[in-house]
Amino acid sequence: MKTCNSLEEIRTEIDLIDDQLVDMISQRAHLVHQAAKFKNSIEEVKANERVNFILQRVRNKAIKLGISPNMISELYTIMINEMVETEISEFRNSNSF
Repeated sequence: MKTCNSLEEIRTEIDLIDDQLVDMISQRAHLVHQAAKFKNSIEEVKANERVNFILQRVRNKAIKLGISPNMISELYTIMINEMVETEISEFRNSNSF
């Protein structure tokens, strides 16, 4: 963890991390997009067991890192729900022909 010497330096570091987070979320979204090609039903797209596994895994990671597991769960729930909706749309479009 970098030690910063000014508020400006902290804000610069936060901006860099925010850029990295958006890049990583984009990478995740592209993988979700690819995953839709391998699924045969809306239930497979929803993958409730997988979602529960991911949420538990990231909660545990948050606890180990000393950050709020509830915040991480909420962030992941929002992200997963949005990506699942996108994947469902893609699945429906690919099967409409």
